[in-house]
Amino acid sequence: MLLKDKVVIVSGIGPGLGQALATLAAQEGARLVISARTPAKLDTAEAEVAALGLDTEVLKVPCDISVAAECEALVAATIARFGRVDCLINSAYTAGKLTLMEDSDLEDWRHTLDTNLFGSLALCLAVFPAMKAQGGGAIVNVNTQVTRKPLLCQGGYGASKAALAHTTAQLALEWGQYGIRVNSTFMGWMWGSSVEAYIAGLAAEGGPSVEEQKAEVAKNVALRVIPPDRECAKGVIMLLSDYASMVTGASLDINGGEFLPI
Repeated sequence: MLLKDKVVIVSGIGPGLGQALATLAAQEGARLVISARTPAKLDTAEAEVAALGLDTEVLKVPCDISVAAECEALVAATIARFGRVDCLINSAYTAGKLTLMEDSDLEDWRHTLDTNLFGSLALCLAVFPAMKAQGGGAIVNVNTQVTRKPLLCQGGYGASKAALAHTTAQLALEWGQYGIRVNSTFMGWMWGSSVEAYIAGLAAEGGPSVEEQKAEVAKNVALRVIPPDRECAKGVIMLLSDYASMVTGASLDINGGEFLPI
């Protein structure tokens, strides 16, 4: 088990990647802390973990990561329950409004930055004292392919995540001396409940069929499939594990080869 007995915090629990991260961490032996703004999403994720039959210890803590005090309370609850925090997955995000640049709402950009950049950083800062005191830890900030391959109407989201990418590298540089590793993963299209609902909605409105839309996306992916959420989650879990003990400040593309850096 890659995460046996490690205490793992997963933010942004919800349908899709967040729940995939939680269940996979549980299967890899983690003691699990799950967080989201909506308590009902935590209940659903807890039930999915329980259905695995592994008797995984699960702590549910509602948290809006854009509020630093709630991030600190999340970590305090983790330490009170488990005595330590070994890993953090920053998966919480907001997409913001999807508009062209000339129609940008700067207040919405600020809100997006508050969550995707400052919220993720606040949670990193909250776990830092515990990780430093215990002699190490691992953090993965879930990022997006949009920072490498800009898309129309995603300027605010892309800018916030690009800032997070630099912040991740800066944290890796400064915290490596304490044994704390900080890495990024860059996701593209991911097949899961959110994308399924989006594509089904377009089909229901008279657009191409679900299979036609999937084929159109997949033809631009080297592996010719839309990467499933769970397969993408595996890359995150690997970076948390001791198999990546000498990896920090890395940027791992998990997109099936839709974007191929040189």
